[in-house]
Amino acid sequence: MRILMLGTGPFAVPSLRALHASKHEVLLAVSRPPRGRKPLPAPVQLAAESLGIPDWQPETVNSDESRQKFVELQPDLLVVCDYGEILKSETLAVARLGGINLHGSLLPEYRGAAPVQWAVLNGDSETGNTVIRMTPGLDAGPAVGVDRVAIDPDETAGELEFRLAERGADLVMKVVEQLATGTEIVVEQDKSQATKAPRLTKEHGQIDWTRSALEIKNQVRALQPWPRAFTDWQRSSGGPLRLIVHRVALCGDSASNTAPGVVVATGGELVIASGKGNLSLLEIQPTGKRAMRVEEFLRGNSVQVGDRFS
Repeated sequence: MRILMLGTGPFAVPSLRALHASKHEVLLAVSRPPRGRKPLPAPVQLAAESLGIPDWQPETVNSDESRQKFVELQPDLLVVCDYGEILKSETLAVARLGGINLHGSLLPEYRGAAPVQWAVLNGDSETGNTVIRMTPGLDAGPAVGVDRVAIDPDETAGELEFRLAERGADLVMKVVEQLATGTEIVVEQDKSQATKAPRLTKEHGQIDWTRSALEIKNQVRALQPWPRAFTDWQRSSGGPLRLIVHRVALCGDSASNTAPGVVVATGGELVIASGKGNLSLLEIQPTGKRAMRVEEFLRGNSVQVGDRFS
């Protein structure tokens, strides 16, 4: 089949590589244009260039100019993953078979930009990938492929997303082959079960020590590698010091008279009471410095039992 690949972020790269290695022809790789003060090429753009696939970064794929370019290429199918723009029905219609989209959740759960992060944040034990037939709605089309994946209780969102991206490429290829032979199985989503997964912000990273140790651990895992969880050590002198928290471990129950956010053990470890249970900080990053194991941090910083984190 003649395929147009639409993707921007790293989640889409394994699918692009799998399509390129297959018997199908990738006519063009389309990604969102670079943004920001120091714009960098998108991961999909870099991958396409390394594979020798033509690439393009239009402001929008829903313009008349974009649709005309696609029509001239005569694609059979649009394959979309981690692209960043909802395609209108007129855009989907440029391909003979329309479009499919790889999404990193078991739809209709976690529709939106951050499905992997929200699954980890909520402490889910299972997630997966869904390939849908695309409609103009947000992740709302019928499913044509599903792959269920267990979540390790210590796995970060970044680690899980990498696994899902690799497995997702296999699922995309399976669905593409079914579409080529007309053997796909279509299952409508139950809209009543839909949940949302909006993009996380830096504000999601602030640790609230009145929450349980397990909830905070899930927060730390979910916000890796971005935007990352953080807390402030209320030092007796020098003002508060912000610490980015990279890795933690559950550490027993807190004493009944220990307030959340108070240090209950220090020395070779740093254990803090939460609303339910204690949490041991394992790897942290002081503001303006590199990440380090907590033992290294404690050698240069005098954290005492009874100090407060907020």
